[in-house]
Amino acid sequence: LSDRDVQHKEAVEGDWWDARSLTTGGSGYIPSNYVAPVDSIQAEDWYFGKLGRKDAERQLLSTGNPRGTYLIRESETTKGAFSLSIRDWDDEKGDHVKHYKIRKLDSGGYYITTRAQFDTLQQLVQHYSESADGLCFNLTGVCMNYIPDTVGLSHDAWEISRDALNLEEQLGTGCFAEVFYAGTWNGTTKVAVKTLKPGTMSPESFLEEAQIMKKLRHDKLVQLYAVVSEEPIYIVTEYMSKGSLLDFLKDGEGRALKLPNLVDMAAQVAAGMAYIERMNYIHRDLRSANILVGDNLVCKIADFGLARLIEDNEYTARQGAKFPIKWTAPEAALYGRFTIKSDVWSFGILLTELVTKGRVPYPGMNNREVLEQVERGYRMPCPQDCPSSLHELMLQCWKKDAEERPTFEYLQAFLEDYFTATEPQYQPGDNL
Repeated sequence: LSDRDVQHKEAVEGDWWDARSLTTGGSGYIPSNYVAPVDSIQAEDWYFGKLGRKDAERQLLSTGNPRGTYLIRESETTKGAFSLSIRDWDDEKGDHVKHYKIRKLDSGGYYITTRAQFDTLQQLVQHYSESADGLCFNLTGVCMNYIPDTVGLSHDAWEISRDALNLEEQLGTGCFAEVFYAGTWNGTTKVAVKTLKPGTMSPESFLEEAQIMKKLRHDKLVQLYAVVSEEPIYIVTEYMSKGSLLDFLKDGEGRALKLPNLVDMAAQVAAGMAYIERMNYIHRDLRSANILVGDNLVCKIADFGLARLIEDNEYTARQGAKFPIKWTAPEAALYGRFTIKSDVWSFGILLTELVTKGRVPYPGMNNREVLEQVERGYRMPCPQDCPSSLHELMLQCWKKDAEERPTFEYLQAFLEDYFTATEPQYQPGDNL
């Protein structure tokens, strides 16, 4: 929508705006990220705003975008500048994306090369649509965009009526007596619903997860939409069409994926965890069963039932608490000491799940054997067909001294640039 279609009724900030439609005359609340000022670049369908380089590549390389598909986004490195990202193809690289810096003139114009200068970005787009003029290819069409998530399902409505939800299909059950459903809200919006069998956990404890999800908002984290806070309690989140990463790798389309897709999925998880790291939270249950997959191999971190805000770098679990031992760092499993570095350990285990297509870690060993062997220094060997550079990254995640493990910020950067910086000679094999 643009301001040609709607009019602000009052100057407001925030996620939902009070507005009136100029076509129908109706009024109500609209999600602010669905509208842009008329005649601004934000209203252009080719402008993707604060989209990172890697996410630009993911969107442009998704199926249905031909050569010459493009988008313009804010530059990550130069304030006030933009980047033009174009899908290209050649014999050597196949489908890939090229990025061009759009610089700003002091007089207010724009250019990619100084010999071709334009008063507006619209004129620049028009010029390179008619002719490549030095670019890899002329601009043929705008990249398909995802529909942005709204913050909640409607204005000021975290709490919704149970009657507004229609549960359609049971998706599975969790470790703590949770049941997961796919459903529809208000007959319009596809949602996922997590509910708890009454009497198995206090409503307050169950709703702690929703309180944490309200505070954590990132495009690589599953988004909270709403709650029903009377028993049976419902936590309503966005719906991810392909289900858990574990099932996707074992029985779904993931079985055929090669290393570039798997490393990209790992990079997406690392990006979500890097945000959790910046926000001083920990997840405490990071494994492929708690990552959800959507269309175009989009991955998002889910299940914040064990997540916590860290006051002084460490969270001590209560005695007798249960954890998935094979994914849990030794200092956390043995002494209940959880930090963001114990999440890094779990991420290393998740990497093995990716490259083995969902194999259970430490095959042939039970939980007690794993605890004993890991404490003695045992680490899983390099999985079949996995490059040694990726196994080396796993070993860094499994350092005995938690402080020696990498940050998620480092893991994200390493994985995003893996095929340019670490494995430029990669050739696909039978399995990976």
